[in-house]
Amino acid sequence: MRIGIIGAGHIGSTLARHFAAAGHQVAIANSRGPETLAGLTADIGGGLRAVTAAEAAGFGEVAVVSIPYGRIDELPRNELSGKIVVDTCNYYPQRDGHEADLDDGSTTSSEKVRAVTGGDVVKAFNAIFWENLRDRGRPEGDPERLAIPVSGDDAKAKKVVSGLIREIGFDPVDAGPLAAGGRKHQPGTDVYTAELPAADMAAVLHTA
Repeated sequence: MRIGIIGAGHIGSTLARHFAAAGHQVAIANSRGPETLAGLTADIGGGLRAVTAAEAAGFGEVAVVSIPYGRIDELPRNELSGKIVVDTCNYYPQRDGHEADLDDGSTTSSEKVRAVTGGDVVKAFNAIFWENLRDRGRPEGDPERLAIPVSGDDAKAKKVVSGLIREIGFDPVDAGPLAAGGRKHQPGTDVYTAELPAADMAAVLHTA
């Protein structure tokens, strides 16, 4: 699969490493230009390419958005429109600036990412410590395999992202649609950064 990643911080670069190791074609971008990612691409290898954000979005069958939420207006909208967009972002008002409709809960950051990108947005990888994402992938059936909550409105897009999660050593747990489900694994919820197996995470999500 072709996967474009916009954002080369902890989550974005960790996913690049996992996806490249799994045999996917991966292109990654940051805000400072491809030349600044030479060290990362050399370290990861596996055909990982450094490109611009627009090129990463256009390249991927799946596009991962892993940037500070407050910068989503900088995303390449035309290239992301109609794509499966994996939203790893979290809204932190102290960093991103306050937005009234997010503060009062009338909408969610992922719904805003969808409005900006026009993509089939799936929220995932936002509720796991990046170190756990890096280090704690386990084979299927391992009792220490951690779960990752997933929410979205498009069933096919959610299935694709869930497959990628399984492939890199974690269990996806469907939290529901993008709005109601996404609210269950945003910052401040019981599953945010929780280290839980799938059954336990499902129990928490379904009682939230």
